[in-house]
Amino acid sequence: MSAILANTAIVTGAPEPARRRAGGGLWTAVRTNRKAMAGLIIFLIFAAMAAVPRLFTSVKHPNDAAQYASLAHPGSQHWLGTTQLGQDIYAQLIYGTRQSLVIALIAGFFATVLSVLIGVSAAYLGGIGDEALSLLTNVFLVLPTFPLIIVLATYAGKGNLLVVIVVLVVTGWSYGANQLRAQTLSLRNRDFLESARVRGERRSYIIVAELLPTMTSLIVANFLGAALYAVLTAAGLQFLGLGDPSSLSWGTMLYWSQNDGALQSGYPVWAIAPGICVALLGASFALLNYAFDEISNPALRPVRRIRVKRTDS
Repeated sequence: MSAILANTAIVTGAPEPARRRAGGGLWTAVRTNRKAMAGLIIFLIFAAMAAVPRLFTSVKHPNDAAQYASLAHPGSQHWLGTTQLGQDIYAQLIYGTRQSLVIALIAGFFATVLSVLIGVSAAYLGGIGDEALSLLTNVFLVLPTFPLIIVLATYAGKGNLLVVIVVLVVTGWSYGANQLRAQTLSLRNRDFLESARVRGERRSYIIVAELLPTMTSLIVANFLGAALYAVLTAAGLQFLGLGDPSSLSWGTMLYWSQNDGALQSGYPVWAIAPGICVALLGASFALLNYAFDEISNPALRPVRRIRVKRTDS
C-alpha cells in the first residue's frame, strides 16, 4: 500500500508537505512583530554590555574612587560625567549591566520553575493536592508584595545578593502559577492526554512530555513577566539601600546618586541614566512578550495582506 501511495504521489506530482523546523514559529513571530523585534534588539545590546563591557568602555575598574575629577559635567572625556568620588558614570553604567541582568534572568528562571511545579501539578493532580496548592497560591497573591519584600530582605540578610534573588523568587511565582493552573485545567481532559493515560504512561511523563510542550509560549511569557518583575523590584530594593552598596548595578547607582544629592547638586544624569537603563531592560522583556502572546493566542496575530498577482487577459 505504501508503495502504491508513493507511486501515486510521483505520478500526480503532489508536493510533499513542508516540514516545520523546530523554533520556526517562535522566530517568525518575533521577526514579523516590530515590537518584539525592538525588544530583542534592546535585550541583545544589554547582553553584549554584560558579557564584554570592555567593548563599550576602556575603564577597567569603574568603582575605584578618585580616578578623575569629582562631579565633572558630561563631555568628550566623560560622556555622562563623574560622581562625587571621581568615578566615570558611563563606565559604571556599562559594568552595572551584568548584575542587573543576572538578577533578572536567574530570579525570572527560578520563579518560572516554581510556577510550573506548583501550578501545573496542582491542576493535573487535582483533589486535596490541588486545594492545598491553590490555597498557597492565593495566599501569596493577596499578600502586599513590596512591604513583604522589604521585611524579608531586611531580616534575612541585608546586602546579600543571594538573599535578594531568593526574595524575588519567593514573591514572584504566584501570578504565573495561577495562570498555568488555569491553562492546565483546560487541557487536563483533552484526547491526547487521555490516550497517554490509557497507554499506561506515568504522571510525570504525561506532564513533562505531553502537557508542558503545549504550554511553551505561556511558560516563556511567564518567564519574561517574572524577569520584568525582578528587574524593577531589585532596582527598588537596591535604591532603598537593601542591596549591597559596594556592588555595581543600576540600583546601587540610583542609591548613591540619591545619597549624594545628585538632583539637588545639578547633576541629574547620574540619577537619570541608570533609571533609563532599568526602564529599557524592563521594556525589552515587555515587548518580547508580544510575540509569545501571538503564538499562544491566534486571535492576536495581525492579519497580513495577501498580494494577488493580476494577469492580463
